[in-house]
Amino acid sequence: MENKKYKGKATEAIHAGETLSTFPTATQEHQAGKTGVPLLPPIYQNSTFQFQSASECASACIDEESGYIYTRWGNPTQKALEQKIAALEGAEAALATASGMGAISTALLTALADGGHVVAMENLYSATFQLLNEDLTQMGVETTFVDATDPNKIESAIRPDTKIIYLESPTNPLLKLVDLAACAEIAKEHNITTIIDNTFATPCGQQPIPLGIDIVLHSMTKYLSGNGAVIAGVIVGEKGFIDKAQKGALRNFGAVISPFNAWLTLLGIPTLPLRFEKHCENALRVAAYLEEHPAVAWVRYPGLPSHPQHALAEGQMNGFGGMISIELKGGRATGEQLVNRLQICTLAVSLGDVRTLVCHPASTTHLLVPIEVRQQTGITDGLVRFSIGLENVEDIIADLEQALGTLL
Repeated sequence: MENKKYKGKATEAIHAGETLSTFPTATQEHQAGKTGVPLLPPIYQNSTFQFQSASECASACIDEESGYIYTRWGNPTQKALEQKIAALEGAEAALATASGMGAISTALLTALADGGHVVAMENLYSATFQLLNEDLTQMGVETTFVDATDPNKIESAIRPDTKIIYLESPTNPLLKLVDLAACAEIAKEHNITTIIDNTFATPCGQQPIPLGIDIVLHSMTKYLSGNGAVIAGVIVGEKGFIDKAQKGALRNFGAVISPFNAWLTLLGIPTLPLRFEKHCENALRVAAYLEEHPAVAWVRYPGLPSHPQHALAEGQMNGFGGMISIELKGGRATGEQLVNRLQICTLAVSLGDVRTLVCHPASTTHLLVPIEVRQQTGITDGLVRFSIGLENVEDIIADLEQALGTLL
């Protein structure tokens, strides 16, 4: 399976990265006639690798491509995962991390190695906002938050020391979209690195790199693994950036994925295209139902014609995803009441699971974001976010019907 190119996402998700060269021990045994090659990528669940001589060890330290040394520096199971994700995103390379925030922080620290300024989308995942607004400010990094749905506002915020334009599309939790090609063009004119969190869209729903974005991030905890059992992240992009991140911020700050979590994620990815298609199908039906319910003030889902950026979604996305946000007419009280009354839809702060998950951002994911910041960016007390799962959609809608009925 060496160096094969695949035309379809389903084929890539199953076969990409699973080459003989990825698994040295299995390859050696196969060449010696002792065994066939494992069908599934094996787990290299070890911290270190042994050598036959000091010179062999020294050679590996100098040229890390020639062998593995220590799992904080790299691991065959991790490498197989990275090759698979890179193929799915149409990128040169990828770097797996211990969590989504491990990927975000490693990418930012790599791009900001000598400081600088960041222009960021104002409606970001709360932990990303805290990293930019609090932690990195202590290192002398300044961030200007803008409404990136208007590319002109991004360009207006650029300074001579701007190093990064940081984006999410769709955003968490308001599902706003960014014109990725327009942002990439602005960044290239100013020699600025573009970074996007593509977790909500997945590689099946959106490929930012062909649109001109430099670096793509994922929380593999979500759709990529899909099973709710893994904490993991990944950075995808140009090989030079990935190598710098791997040998610098990742290695020294230690956000290293475990071989077991890498292997669990590898087991989840082959079903991603099928799962994502069903997530999209279910979410569109649920969104259409919610849009007609009298207890709901509005619905945000990129696949609905009522979404303010529906035309942009149709132009740059291959699927509208499984995430829906709604505003309830009764505010915080009804938001809390709804999530408390649901039975099939599970109250949990994550997303991208096979199960339908629901959260009330004002009391969970964005609780630590200052209320004035929440309100300024549109995260109201009545906002409820759904990650639509793979259950029978009729059962999801019936659960919503019984819970919403208590609000009227």
